[in-house]
Order: sequence, then C-alpha cells, then structure tokens
Amino acid sequence: MKPITLITAVCLAVACSQASAQSYTLDQLLSLALQGNRGVAASAAQVEAARAGVTSAGAYPNPEIEYTAGRVGARVPGVMTGNGQTISLTQRVDLPNQRYLRQEMARRTLDVSTAGQTQFAAELIAKVKHGYYETLRREAEFQAALEDMQLTQQLYDRAQVRVEVGEAPKYESIRVAAELLNAQKNSQSTLLRANQAKSTLRQYVGRDLPPTFSVAGKMNEIPPLAPLEQLRQQMLDKNPELRQSRLQLQRAGIAVDYQRSLRMPSLALRATSSSDPENRNTQFGVVMSVPLWDQNRGPINEASANAMRLRYELEAREFELAQHLDTAYQQYQIAASQVEALESGIVRQAESALRVAEAAYRYGERGIIDYLDAQRVLRVARNDLIAAQFDLQIAVIEIERLLANPTTGNTP
Repeated sequence: MKPITLITAVCLAVACSQASAQSYTLDQLLSLALQGNRGVAASAAQVEAARAGVTSAGAYPNPEIEYTAGRVGARVPGVMTGNGQTISLTQRVDLPNQRYLRQEMARRTLDVSTAGQTQFAAELIAKVKHGYYETLRREAEFQAALEDMQLTQQLYDRAQVRVEVGEAPKYESIRVAAELLNAQKNSQSTLLRANQAKSTLRQYVGRDLPPTFSVAGKMNEIPPLAPLEQLRQQMLDKNPELRQSRLQLQRAGIAVDYQRSLRMPSLALRATSSSDPENRNTQFGVVMSVPLWDQNRGPINEASANAMRLRYELEAREFELAQHLDTAYQQYQIAASQVEALESGIVRQAESALRVAEAAYRYGERGIIDYLDAQRVLRVARNDLIAAQFDLQIAVIEIERLLANPTTGNTP
C-alpha cells in the first residue's frame, strides 16, 4: 500500500471510530455539566454556608456563668471562719437595631451567594455551548477535509492512469500528488483540532462525560433578535453578575449602618449570689459598656469606603457589559450576513464551478490546474461558511449569557 493511501485509510478509520462512539446532544451535555461539574457543587456548598450564616446571625448570645470559692478568715475576734463562694450570671442583651442589621447582612450574604451560584451556572452553560459548537465546527472541518482528500485521492489515481497511458505529462501526476499531500496535512490538522475541542468540552462538562464521545446536532439558523435597546435594558435588569454586584452594594450599605450602631452602649444583665459562714447576699444589676475612647470610627470609615468602592465597580461593570452586548450584537449581524451570503451564493457557485471544471478536465477541455483551482475555491468557501456559522452561534451564546437566558440549545 502506498503511503498516500495509508494516510487516507487512517483518517477514514478515525472517522468511523468517531461515528461509532456514544453521541450526546447539547441538552444532554448541559444536564451532565450541571449535575457533575465540581464547580457547581462548590457554589452550592457556598450557598449552604451562607444559609448557615443566617442561622448564626439570628442566634442569641449565650449567658456567662462565673463561680468562685475560697476560704473566709477572721480578722477580728468573734467572727466565724469557713468557706465562701460566689456565683454570678451575666446575660448580654442584643439591641434590637443591632440584631436586625446583623441578620440583614447575613440575608444579603445569602442572596449574594445565590446570585453567584446563578452566575456560575450561566458561565458554565455558556462554556459548554461554546465547546459544543467548537466541536461541531472542528468535526465539520474534518469531514470537509476528509471529502476533499478522498476527491483528491481519486484525482491522483486518475492522473496516474493518464500518465501511464501517455495521455498526460508526468507533471500532472506530480502536481496532483503535491495537492494530495496538502489535503492529507489538512485532514490531520483538522482531526487534531477536533480532538482538542472534545477535550476542552469534556473539561467543562466533567468526568461524567466519557473520554470517547461524539456530539449530535448541527449549527442551525438563529432566529432574529430583539432590538439592541431592548436587549440592553433586559441585560441591566437580569444579568446575574450585575445582580450580585447590586446585592453586594446593599450588604455594604447595611454594614455601614451596623458599624454605626456599635457606637451605642452595650448592655448586659447581671445577677450575683455570694455566701460566707455568716451572710448570704443576692444582687441584680446592669453592666454597660460606655464608648468613651473607642467610638468605632475606623470600622465605620472602612465600611463606608468599601461601599463606595462597590458602587464605582458596579457602574464600571454596567458600562463594560453594555459594551460587550453591543460588540456581540454587531458580531451577530456580521456573521448572519456572512452566512446568508455564503449559503445563498458563494458556496453554490463554487460547487457549480467545480462540477464544470471536473467535466471539462474529464473531456480534455481544461487542464489539471483549472480543476485544482476550482477545488481550492470550494474548499475555502466551505470553510468560510463553517467559520461564519460558528461565529454566529458564539455571538448568540454571548448575548444569552449577558441576558441571563442560557437555558436551551439550538439543536433539534
């Protein structure tokens, strides 16, 4: 077997093995990712930790019990001696305002963690979709390269026969052999890129996805989007990252109020019972901490500065995401126009030109160069169509991520 034919057979065997692997749709991949990805489990654990923080914030302070005992000695004659002991109970009292603010901070922390979980899920879904369509693109490029290699192989065999019978010069077979080597190189490169895309997709989905698999579906047409202004308003209202930032800003504002409330005197109720060989005393009182020297200015200023920082970061992020949405929308329009132009005209014309060149070459009206040129034009047009379809899907995925609408795929 010639080396050229051997490489072709290897690529065909790889294509057959991929076709026999278990196939997954986009919805199945998303389900596996949301169930088996360790990052999803970590974000869920963070939410549970924040929920436990709400319970901790609502807990009442524990009482403090103090017990002391010792020997009572006489300093003057006639006083009884013996053992003495003192028992005291101190219960710190939560001020209603402080308790409410502490619980509100814990509830806002839970909301922030929940929003972070939603954001992580949205990012993960966008990554899985990106990997899915990247795999579809690379597999489509591999299939196109494989078809091109098979066609060139047939052309090479035909050129060999024509050279052997004297109908064509030796240069013709040499030229086709060089083109076949280039087609083989492209097939191998596209196969490696397809395997790399699958590896990246499995990294996003998790270990539940087997090492050998295939993806089912195709890059379908995308329905028209709403006007840009409507999408921008929807993004500002529902984007999980912005929602998380707003919740963090609310929590920071509550933290400022909580630090200011700590300037108020703290109270504790105290009961004491002491006894000695002659007497037993029982006392009740109030313990007050007076903020005379430390008025909590440092923590108040720190909390205020943190709230200001979060406000500025939120405004900056709103502007950045709006620019991302504009860019994705423009990319969507560009890719949609390219797909329409390639599907409706360029690819069809390239296919017609190849058929004409093939017929002309078969009947001796055109040389091998014209046929190879027509084949190269079709190859470029077909790859441009695959790339434009992929760019269109990526633009839609980015818009869905920004709009917090990453729920479904576009596969049947």
